[in-house]
Amino acid sequence: MKATYFGANGWLLEIAGLRVLLDPWLVGPLRFGGAAWLIEGRQPREWPIPADLDLLLLTQGLADHAHPETLAQLPKTLPVLGSAGAVVVARRIGFSDTTVLRPGEVWQGQGLEVRASAGAAVPQVENGYLLHETGAGGASLYVEPHGFLDRSLPQRPLTAVITPVIDLSLPLGGPFVRGRAVVPELLERFAPAWLLASSAGGGVRFSGLIDRLLRAEPAPADLEAQLARRHPPTRFVDPDPGHCYELSPR
Repeated sequence: MKATYFGANGWLLEIAGLRVLLDPWLVGPLRFGGAAWLIEGRQPREWPIPADLDLLLLTQGLADHAHPETLAQLPKTLPVLGSAGAVVVARRIGFSDTTVLRPGEVWQGQGLEVRASAGAAVPQVENGYLLHETGAGGASLYVEPHGFLDRSLPQRPLTAVITPVIDLSLPLGGPFVRGRAVVPELLERFAPAWLLASSAGGGVRFSGLIDRLLRAEPAPADLEAQLARRHPPTRFVDPDPGHCYELSPR
């Protein structure tokens, strides 16, 4: 299995011979409701649209996961799996092959199984995903971009986990990204060979009212050492955008 990070929540996953684009924000600014005064994000660079994609996988319908300007650049025949909110966005943009996955539901195709789990409520409950390459010894991966773990998921060893490792919160609202608390739970439940930081990386710059109110609690400076103590076999990666990581099982 391979994983390439594009900053924010975006990844290209290569698993079971498929190229899966996850929550991409590759071009243009990020705005919520078109209101730049409220919040606007910009990547340090724009990314070319990856070629030969097999699947678009969306965890949420919010613009930092289902980014309209990026989705508009993708082939509209590309199959889409996503939360109910994400599929609404994809259909509005013109995608013709869309499937809603609700928590607990499973999609299978071409040697890959995708199981949806309950993710963050922002405000409706969105998705996390457990991806598994079918067949003995197949690669496996869990991803949920806000640090909300569905405890109905089975306890099993995985090849990799993609998760935030910091907390983000707004006054009176509490944390809406819970990376610091969820990492020990993920290690206990999944004992991953790899743990990859996501959701807040890539050098994205934000401006606007919400950015001034946003509070970030960074990961501990010695996070890698803490992970090594809690679960020595897990390798921690704070990914460099654009770098392709080969994630081999232990």
